Amino acid sequence: MNIKAFWRDIRFLQLLGQVVFILLVALAAGYLYTNVSVNLARQGLTVGYGFLKNPASFGIGESYIPYQPSDSYGHAILVALVNTLVVSILGIVFTTGVGVIAGIARLSSNWLISRLAGAYVGVIRNTPLLIQLMFWYFGVIVQLPAVRKAITLPGPIYLTNRGMYLPWYEAMPTFDSWRNYIWLALASIVIIWFIFRAIQNRSGLPISLWWYLAYLLVPVFILWIGIIIQPEPPLLESIPELAGLNFKGGLRLTPEFAALLFGLVVYTGAFIAEIVRAGIQAISHGQVEAARSLGLTTGQTLRLIIFPQALRVIIPPLTSQYLNLAKNSSLAIGIGYPDLFSISGTVINQTGAVIEVIVIMMLCYLSMSLFTSLLMNIYNSRVRLVER
Repeated sequence: MNIKAFWRDIRFLQLLGQVVFILLVALAAGYLYTNVSVNLARQGLTVGYGFLKNPASFGIGESYIPYQPSDSYGHAILVALVNTLVVSILGIVFTTGVGVIAGIARLSSNWLISRLAGAYVGVIRNTPLLIQLMFWYFGVIVQLPAVRKAITLPGPIYLTNRGMYLPWYEAMPTFDSWRNYIWLALASIVIIWFIFRAIQNRSGLPISLWWYLAYLLVPVFILWIGIIIQPEPPLLESIPELAGLNFKGGLRLTPEFAALLFGLVVYTGAFIAEIVRAGIQAISHGQVEAARSLGLTTGQTLRLIIFPQALRVIIPPLTSQYLNLAKNSSLAIGIGYPDLFSISGTVINQTGAVIEVIVIMMLCYLSMSLFTSLLMNIYNSRVRLVER
């Protein structure tokens, strides 16, 4: 019996190649770190992160978590990271809708709609993002009327040169007791998903629509129990109202945040539109003809036949655009939005810890990109399985 030597096994060679590559990367990183440390030591400088505990002593104009100038540099960077995450997550959600609509409009049989969508894609894709951000901020939002002459939209939503004011919900004293029911309702969705996955793997049969109602009914039942035990609502609607020289109540979106979010959505949406258009056109025209022969409408054909198959083409480049949106948010420094890059620059100016802060920024952006890629890869694998 001939036994193949392990050093000739392709699986062993692949594993060995990966181990060698990781070792080379680690050695290169160690060499660079040692080199930088030696050069800094010659100048009387040291590399360390002790400065993160020192008071920041500077204000941040917009924060989604509590912050005071007396807080540490580490907390200031955390505030900046949260600001970046907020605009990135909202940007990904809105730009997906804009890109899908514009991509479908590019293929519309209506001459006017297709030409308008083509003009939008052509102009936006060929204009630098930084110039667009400055246009939306200095040329549009700052030029809106003053508070007393605000533009009123249904909602009510008010547009002014101080930002956008819209209805929101404020936490009541009972919100802390409600938080447990909310977390339990969200956890029930995950638990139900695992149960359905196990049932499907054992039976090999698809789960019926009635079973999927449990995703809605179980969380609603948990919240209903919370209402019985704690009848006071956890949230109270807050409507913006003009009081003196400004609006009180509701949620205010600053001009910087609005310009950055709108600019990122419009810019990235143009690239996603082309991805969607290419994905749809990659599907054979025979699929459309077969759907029409079955009596399906244009909308049903697109939703049930074309788009599910086009996802396998759309998802990989779509992931790249999501990553670009998160990284392009660093251009917020041009319009004064306190994102990760902007606040990190302030920390560098005050502490002189250039290497340390740059490493922190790189790790933050890398973590966001890797997490986004992980989610999209998981979804992409599910699309491939469904398509097979």
